[in-house]
Amino acid sequence: MLLARLAHVSLEVAATSARTRKTALLAGLFREAGPEDVPVVIPYLAGRLPQGRLGIGWSALRGPVEPAATPTLTVTATDAELTAIGALSGPGSQSARKERLTRLLTAATADEQRFLRALLTGEVRQGALDAVAVDALAGAAGAPPAEVRRAVMLAGSLGLVARALLAEGPGALASFRLTVGRPVQPMLAHTARSVTEAIDRLGPCAVEEKLDGIRVQVHRDGPRVRVHTRTLDDISDRVPELATAVSGFPGGPFILDGEVIALGTDGRPRPFQETAARVGSRRDVATVADAVPVVPVFFDVLSVDGRELLDLPLAERHRELAALVPEPMRVRRLVVADPADEVQREAAVAFFEATLARGHEGVVVKGSTAAYSAGRRGAS
Repeated sequence: MLLARLAHVSLEVAATSARTRKTALLAGLFREAGPEDVPVVIPYLAGRLPQGRLGIGWSALRGPVEPAATPTLTVTATDAELTAIGALSGPGSQSARKERLTRLLTAATADEQRFLRALLTGEVRQGALDAVAVDALAGAAGAPPAEVRRAVMLAGSLGLVARALLAEGPGALASFRLTVGRPVQPMLAHTARSVTEAIDRLGPCAVEEKLDGIRVQVHRDGPRVRVHTRTLDDISDRVPELATAVSGFPGGPFILDGEVIALGTDGRPRPFQETAARVGSRRDVATVADAVPVVPVFFDVLSVDGRELLDLPLAERHRELAALVPEPMRVRRLVVADPADEVQREAAVAFFEATLARGHEGVVVKGSTAAYSAGRRGAS
């Protein structure tokens, strides 16, 4: 695919606020793209570089460069050149980087130059496109959008799914399964003005403590334990306590969802900034861990012994969680089996107030029949 085509669609997408129009534009682009193009096309459209930061600042882009008369640059060739530019290091690398970048811009048309400059300086502004791109990809490949969304959630990468889908067709989606060791986006929540309002929305539910910690997803497969944050960053080496904590859990491989939090000697949470600084620290982890130890508190389980649990209702997943995780490492919770029962409603409000008194943020109210909607801010 020519970079000019991508630059043109980027302008069209930025010019419209209608989701249906954005979806149609992207679907047309994906139909033209090859499987090798989409892992680059998708982040470029969202204003991201697959390589991350390349060390290219405004100074390297300053000054006019005579554009090419006709488009010849392809998306993959452009990405390969940017990768090579970003890999330059050592003495003379700054001038070499500028020279190669100028050569790249010289091969670009005026429209391509504008797109590349915006991309390299973080100025591509066309809204959050990931959700739209999923629907567009489904339309381009003739696949059910829900199945594409699930595959993206399980793969942790829209580009990876797009490459397989465009190369192999909708049948490729079945190959994306929940895998221990590969993190998925966590399930998120909406807000409610009160506990009773949340109960009225959900019906039978569980009211759980909302801890002011760092969201973690813990994967164990034999002796190997990996810990990922809400943004899927691997922080395993920064929180060795978690590997120690879960190593004694029974059974085989599993994936747990929870929070990690620093508590004081009185059991109350320490300031969030202390937990965040501890989890963010990469230096002298052993010393920092002695000064600010953290503990895991788990509230959900996604997989146990090779069994995927995402589609099970919350009540069943919690039974699996209770069989796996000792009570001191499970979140405090209260089950509201009958939302119309005034005694249970009052107990839920009292639980909320007691949670605040213990120094925590509040509560999360979860529908008892809800599946785990990974990567989505669902209504349950």
